Amino acid sequence: MDFLSVLGVVIAFAAILGGNFLEGGQLETLLNGPAALIVIGGTIGAAVLQTPRDVFVRALGISSWVFRPPASNFDQQLKSIVHWASIARRDGLLGLEKIVSKEPGNFARKGLQLLADGAEPSRIRMVMEVDQYNREREDLEAAAVYEAMGGYAPTIGIIGAVLGLIHVMGNLADPSMLGTGIAIAFVATIYGVGLANLLLLPVASKLRAYARQQARVREMLVEGLLSIAEGENPRAISEKLKGFYRAA
Repeated sequence: MDFLSVLGVVIAFAAILGGNFLEGGQLETLLNGPAALIVIGGTIGAAVLQTPRDVFVRALGISSWVFRPPASNFDQQLKSIVHWASIARRDGLLGLEKIVSKEPGNFARKGLQLLADGAEPSRIRMVMEVDQYNREREDLEAAAVYEAMGGYAPTIGIIGAVLGLIHVMGNLADPSMLGTGIAIAFVATIYGVGLANLLLLPVASKLRAYARQQARVREMLVEGLLSIAEGENPRAISEKLKGFYRAA
């Protein structure tokens, strides 16, 4: 659990609701079903319209990273690489064949298989870097969905405000109807700006950060595999790859 994410959400909404209370406002004034429907529904609809299906599904899939970050495992991955290097140094690259199926990660398993098959370092780099690039691109595109939603939400909020004002103008002769229209107008704007700046844009930034962190783990793995293919000493490999760990 990422407690910073939980703390950030709590602080953000506590500040808004607390400020509203200190100014004499009531919670009920911020609860408006039509305004929520306009802003949330319009924002999701716009995002669905602009996003390819596979990207949108990926965006939903990684949304849990905000509160349950993916394991970076720099330290564990470094230990695994050094272990593989020791096996290759003792038994040769064919000795890695017996551990390929035991590796849980698809990315690492592919690299180990290439090593065990005796692929040239240049081929290993080409295959693994293409895979790494595509995975990072998919994650960044998924994060961009929330950034796009953060751009749409304030504008949809303005649309909600205009709809509320139209409602007000159409009922000027009936004072009892003015309150509802004005409430929708102002609350829709709050919903749009708040949703964008308190949730969607921060979520997009955090997902991008985790996507880049995962990319660094894979980059370290590629460098480790290449070092093994070139016959480097396990201790030298460990010292070289610690730079990735410290940079993270």
